[in-house]
Amino acid sequence: MVQLTLPKNSKIGQGRKIDAANGANGARTFKIYRYDPETGDNPRWDYFTIDLTKCGPMVLDALLYIKNEIDPTLTMRRSCREGICGSCAMNIDGTNTLACTKPIEDVRGEVRIAPLPHMPVLKDLAADLDHIYAQYGSIEPWLKAGSPPPSRERLQSPEDADALNGHDGHGPAACILCFCCSTGCPSYWWNGDRFLGPSILLQAYRWLIDSRDEAAGERLDALEDPFKLYRCHTIMNCTNTCPKGLNPAESIAEIKKMIAERG
Repeated sequence: MVQLTLPKNSKIGQGRKIDAANGANGARTFKIYRYDPETGDNPRWDYFTIDLTKCGPMVLDALLYIKNEIDPTLTMRRSCREGICGSCAMNIDGTNTLACTKPIEDVRGEVRIAPLPHMPVLKDLAADLDHIYAQYGSIEPWLKAGSPPPSRERLQSPEDADALNGHDGHGPAACILCFCCSTGCPSYWWNGDRFLGPSILLQAYRWLIDSRDEAAGERLDALEDPFKLYRCHTIMNCTNTCPKGLNPAESIAEIKKMIAERG
């Protein structure tokens, strides 16, 4: 069972039930987490029954229909609608994924939608990502090179580029920072104040293997820490839930190997 970060001594209550399907044969019910910390009210589940012929096939399409046509106060993040930006990451039917690439037809029964678990909730489906973005900044995710820059770009061989992108497009550079993996990781739930979590460590590995970067030693020094790196217990939730098919657990293991091999 996914646990959500709730105000102290609170529980999720039953909210409104709105049937906007008008008896349509293609009706589906969406059970949506609602919470506004500014009101002081406990979180609740609202139920919206809609006619699926009125919206597109993805969960995000239904959410936008509900927001545009039924309840404009519904709050969420979304942007590209192409599975590239990571903005619409949320927990759907018990799994962290992207609402824009999750087909409604893949969910049986009512479609339960909640914010990413174990994160403070700003409002409804929008989690507070300030802390995890600060962790991302802490790994200095940019090219670091002390050698004189070339007259144009720093070139990279196809083989070195493949290390980043993967032969099948599933390399560490394909991470879109949706944070589905970190918010699905029990080790991050328990130690998120100091453990960097799978998404940030995947990004750290991306720079460690970039042939154009010249700061591998410095980067490994910063990661060699009992909490930043070694709180990963290879639970594998990160790899199982990644909507892009990436393997953060493997990248974390490779970082540990790099540290061990340098002595």
